[in-house]
Amino acid sequence: MFKKAILIHNGNAGQDETDNRLGAVIGSLAAGVGELVLVQTEKPGDAERICAERGEEFDVVFILGGDGTVHECVNGLADLASPPVVGILPGGTCNDFSRALNLPQTLDQAAQALMQGTTRAVDIGRVNDRYFSNFLGVGLITDTSENINPQLKGKLGKLSYLISTFQTVTSADPFRFSLKYDGGAVEGEAVMIFVANGRFLGTQPLPLDADALVDGILDVAIIREAGLPLLKELFKIKSFREWDAHSSSFDFIRTKELTLSTDRSMQADTDGEIYLNTPVSISLLEKRLTFLVGEDGPGLI
Repeated sequence: MFKKAILIHNGNAGQDETDNRLGAVIGSLAAGVGELVLVQTEKPGDAERICAERGEEFDVVFILGGDGTVHECVNGLADLASPPVVGILPGGTCNDFSRALNLPQTLDQAAQALMQGTTRAVDIGRVNDRYFSNFLGVGLITDTSENINPQLKGKLGKLSYLISTFQTVTSADPFRFSLKYDGGAVEGEAVMIFVANGRFLGTQPLPLDADALVDGILDVAIIREAGLPLLKELFKIKSFREWDAHSSSFDFIRTKELTLSTDRSMQADTDGEIYLNTPVSISLLEKRLTFLVGEDGPGLI
């Protein structure tokens, strides 16, 4: 199916784990490509650099890793004039973006699904001079990511995110913000602002439409109140289109671009990676990268 492919995998895993992961996918991938190049990352930033420097050499880039590795690769590929097709092999804790592409969450089944060759060009978010595939968040979500216990993450996996959320949501500090978007502006006090492109967060589905990755729109939620009632409301709602401005503890905006400033410089979480600070300018690049997707992937439902 592909003449030349590269498989980028995370070098932080132990040798036994690496061997097991590669063993689960190599057979399926090799059967569908003429030449398969394996590259192991050694440190943060390697995946982005490899994609930026070598991405156009290949017909497809396979990413074996979690959301952080996907984030790096997206940032290495998004600026290329002719980016390759991208295939994700979910090897992280949550694998939220691969879930949005409707890929199986076991490596062997994901590899088989990728080899069926169904592709979709999907939207990618841009924040300042960086990119995100799944989300950008400020406030509560950043605190949640920072509060995750690394030991719990290793032992409990995705459950560690839920534990961190419950520990954080009752003590979130509000901040003042100013947000300008297509045709409007809003300001006030919030505990979290969340800009979604994808449809999953911490393995949980977000109340967004099935075509969220291909609709050319960013979905923005402004959470004004902390506490357990917030979690109850967010888990209860099936679609942000059900949102009632008069009774809800959050605001909902759909826009192609926005600017966000806060009363103090605040860290921004992009796809689970924290290295940017407000103020930020955010826009959407429609159908910027093409991904291999699972059956009934975005745009197929």
